[in-house]
Amino acid sequence: MLGSMRLLLDAFWRAAAYCLHPRVIGLSMLPLGLMVLLAVGLGYFYWDAAVQWVLAWIETASWLSRLWAWLKDLGFGDVTGVVAPLLVVLLVTPVLVVVVLLIVALFMMPALVSLVTERRFAHLERKQGGSLLASLAWSLGSTLLAGIALVVSMPLWLVPPLVLILPPLIWGWLTYRVMAFDALAEHASREERVELFRRHRGGLLLIGVVTGYMGAAPSLVWASGVVFLAAFYILIPIAIWIYTLVFAFSSLWFTHFCLAALERLRAESPSGDVVAPSAVVADDAGAARTALPTATPSADAAPPALPSNQAPAP
Repeated sequence: MLGSMRLLLDAFWRAAAYCLHPRVIGLSMLPLGLMVLLAVGLGYFYWDAAVQWVLAWIETASWLSRLWAWLKDLGFGDVTGVVAPLLVVLLVTPVLVVVVLLIVALFMMPALVSLVTERRFAHLERKQGGSLLASLAWSLGSTLLAGIALVVSMPLWLVPPLVLILPPLIWGWLTYRVMAFDALAEHASREERVELFRRHRGGLLLIGVVTGYMGAAPSLVWASGVVFLAAFYILIPIAIWIYTLVFAFSSLWFTHFCLAALERLRAESPSGDVVAPSAVVADDAGAARTALPTATPSADAAPPALPSNQAPAP
C-alpha cells in the first residue's frame, strides 16, 4: 500500500511538470479547436430549438409549477426564461465532456504515452497487449456505461450535496477505465494489465476520482459564460481548454503511474522476462560465464581413472 502511494505521488508531480512541456501544450490546443467548432455549430443550428423544447417542458411539468409560482410570489417574476438556457447548457456539458475524453483517449493519449516513454521508459519491452480496435471498444463500452449512470443519476442532481459527488465519481470511473487501459495497451501484455488492475485498483480509482473533481471545476467557468452573456464566447472556449488540459494531465498521471507499476511488476517477476536497464550488461556477462565449462575440479572430486594396463606411480 505504501509503495502504491509513493508511485501515485511520484506520478502526480511528474504529470504536473510534463504539462509545461511545449508538446503537451500544443496537443491540448488541438481538441480545443475541434470542440469550439462543435459547440458553435450545435449552438447555431439547435440552440433556439433546444431552449424552446426545455422551456415548454418546464412550463408544462406539474411538479415544477408550484416552484415557479412560489418564486413569482417572492418577486422574481418569470424565471423560466433564465432557467431554460441554463438547463440546456447543463445538459449539453456532459456530452461535450465525454467527447473531449474520447478525443484525448484516441488522439492525445498515444502521443502523451510516446512522450513519457521516450523520456523515461525507453527500456520497457512493448508487448502490445491492447490493439487500437480493443482500445476503441473498451472506451466506447465504458463511455456507454458512464452515460447510462449519468442519465439515471440526473434526478439526484437536484439534491445539492449529490450534484457535487455523483458527476465527479462517474467521470472518475470513466477516466480510470479509459486512460489506465490506454496507458498500458502498448507496453503490457493482457495478463500484466489484468494483474496491475487487480493490484492497483484502489490507486487507479483514486486518480480517476481526483481528476474527475478537477474536471468538474471548469463547469464554474462554463456557468459564468451563461450568466454573463457578454463574455460567453470567451469563457466557454476557456472552459473547454481547461477541460482538455485536465484530461491531458490525467492521461500523463495515469501513464507515469501505470508504466512505473509495470516496471516494478516485471522487476519482481520470477520468469526472467524483465530486463532492468542497470543490469543488462551484468546479466549478459553472467550468462556468458555460466555457459562456459569450469576448468578447475573441486577438491572433493574423485581422481580420473587410469587405464587398466598402467599402474599408479610409486
